[in-house]
Parts: sequence; structure tokens; C-alpha cells
Amino acid sequence: MSPYSSPANYFMSPFHQTSPFSKSPWNFSLFNSHGNLPASGLIGSLVREEGHVYSLASSGNLLYTGSDSRNIRVWKDLAEFSGFKSSSGLVKSIIISGEKIFTGHQDGKIRVWKYSDSNNLNKKAHKRVGSLPTTRDFIKCSMNPNNYVEVRRHRTVPWIKHYDVVSCMSLDEQHGILYSGSWDKTLRVWRLSDSKCLESVNVHDDAVNAVVVGFDGLVFTGSADGSVKVWRKELVKNDTKHILVYTLLNQETAVTSVAVNVVDAVVYAGSSDGLVNFWERPKDVLVQGGVMRGHKQAVLCLASAGRLLFSGSADKSICVWKREAGGFHSCLSVLTGHGGPVKCLAVQENLNQDDGGGGREWVVYSGSLDKSVKLWRVSEPL
Repeated sequence: MSPYSSPANYFMSPFHQTSPFSKSPWNFSLFNSHGNLPASGLIGSLVREEGHVYSLASSGNLLYTGSDSRNIRVWKDLAEFSGFKSSSGLVKSIIISGEKIFTGHQDGKIRVWKYSDSNNLNKKAHKRVGSLPTTRDFIKCSMNPNNYVEVRRHRTVPWIKHYDVVSCMSLDEQHGILYSGSWDKTLRVWRLSDSKCLESVNVHDDAVNAVVVGFDGLVFTGSADGSVKVWRKELVKNDTKHILVYTLLNQETAVTSVAVNVVDAVVYAGSSDGLVNFWERPKDVLVQGGVMRGHKQAVLCLASAGRLLFSGSADKSICVWKREAGGFHSCLSVLTGHGGPVKCLAVQENLNQDDGGGGREWVVYSGSLDKSVKLWRVSEPL
């Protein structure tokens, strides 16, 4: 089954059945159900009554949604498929790496889950397999007084663990590295092969709101202190450390989100003032490319796909931007329909579209504080 096939197939899926959670609060509504899906615009809406949607991640035909409830819901072909519970409440970020799912939580923990694809519907599809840091590493680190760092006055904690909300994560698949940013102002570097915390970097003077693995080994971080910083892993005294390369932005208003167009080497940063700044790399150094003005309130999330950029805002809308030749960005459309601030975005290419020569097509998932996830179809013009 594909989420891009005929609307009737959504409800013929064998996975459209009772959730492992009793009395599911979710309801899926498909728009334009008596005919073909729209070429561009709203496809449907997943409405939940259990909490505001703070995080999204998609992989293949699976969609993961995290909220300020204790549940992470899983959808397969847009039918409710599975789910799993955590004990820490709000789920701020979700990252998928193969069969593993990493969730960042309000209690400073990163929980690790594993997905087992099975035709046995009674078998639990997702199960908890650990956390970052591992319990063993945390205990080992805690036994050495030299491993404690001061986080507040008269309070010290082991350096290996975030002590505040894990607000963002990004995956470097090539090197098997996971980056996590936190409101504790730090960035942590995790090696996925053995779940080791390799490094803790004090990256900002306020909460870290965004971390993105970019191009040429660069890592970008955005913070409530109003700055966007660029980091690179370098060899320092026989050890690899992340070193500050330069600061792209330093403003009074908070940076809420960062996205990267890896192909064209463009960096975007959304701010609480409703603006999106971007930088390009005409030669060897990133330079300011301009400012995109499309929102009346704070930009809360960004997602890059192809030559398009999607920006979600507290004004309840999503702007679709296209990068033209020469670096100019035009606003193709504004997606409206949410009843609350748009908090998170995820984008997948529609590989099953009809090849009509009209350019690429994307399916966009948007999560909102109105307790819903909406699905949009967006065409990228040539």
C-alpha cells in the first residue's frame, strides 16, 4: 500500500484496525474522497484529542507523532498502526535511523525504540531497547567526581546526560553519529554503534532550539540567544572535538529553527520575529543571502526539500518557498487550515506520482498545537 494511491486504499489497508491504546482519540478525515487527490493542497487531517503535537518523523509509509501526552503514535499508510508510551510526558523530537527510533523528552532523556516489521499483528511492533546515555555508562560516569559539571549554582551533574529538555536531534548517517541539542545550552554527540556519548559541547548562552547536520562535515545550531553557529569536527591533541567555525547570525530575537539545503549549500534560520534568514556559499564561505518575509508571527519550524523550503508559524500557516536561479526565493503558496500554531514539519517525496514532466512532488506533514496533523500535497514547478 502507498499513501499516495487512490483514496479508497486508505480504508482497505489491513492495518486500519484497533490501536494498542483503547479508545483511540485519533480520527482521520480524507478530503476530496470522491475522486482523485488534489494536485496541490490539503489531502487530509489526523485529529487527536490527547495532546498538542510537538514532533513528527516519517520513514517510508510510517509516520510517527509525538505530543505532550505520554504517547508516540505510529501510522502506516495513514491508518493507525501502532504506538508506544514513555513515562516522561512531552516528546520534543523524533529521529529515525533504520529500525531504530530515537525520541527526545522533557526530562532530558533520549529513549531508543526498535521497530520489528511482522505480519503477526498481535506482536508488538515497537519496543523499548535502551536510552542515551545507557544506564551502564551513566552509572560508570557518575562514580568519578571529575565527571561532574556545574549546571546551576550549587548543583552539579554528570556531563554525559542532558539535564534539561532535549529539544532537537539530527542524524549524520554517513558517520553513524546522532547530535542532540537541549535547553541546557549544550550539544551532545552520540556514536550509534555502541550508544557512547563522545562529546558534550557548550554551544550557546541560552536554550538550543535547533541542530542540523549540513554539508562538508558542518553542523549548524540555533538558539534562543539569537545566534546561529557553525561547528566542525577537528583533530585536537590526538582527539576529535567540535570546534566553532563561525557565527552566522547574532540578533536579539530567538532563533527557533534551522534547515539546510545540502545540494545547493544553503542554510535557513527561522526566528521569533517571523523572519527567515538564509546564507549561501558562492565560494568557500557562507554569506548572507537575504531575508524572507512571509509570516505575521514567529516561525516555529522549517523543512527543506528539493528547491523548496517550508516554514511553519505561530500564525497557523505554512509558507512554501522556492529557490530560484540566482538565490532569489519566491513564495509559491501559503497553506492554511490549522487552528493553532504549526509546531513541526516533515516532508517526503512522492515517488509514485504520474510522470507527467511537471516536476517533483512532495507530501508534507504538519503538526500543530491544535492537536492535529495535516497532510498536504505540494508540487515543485520546474
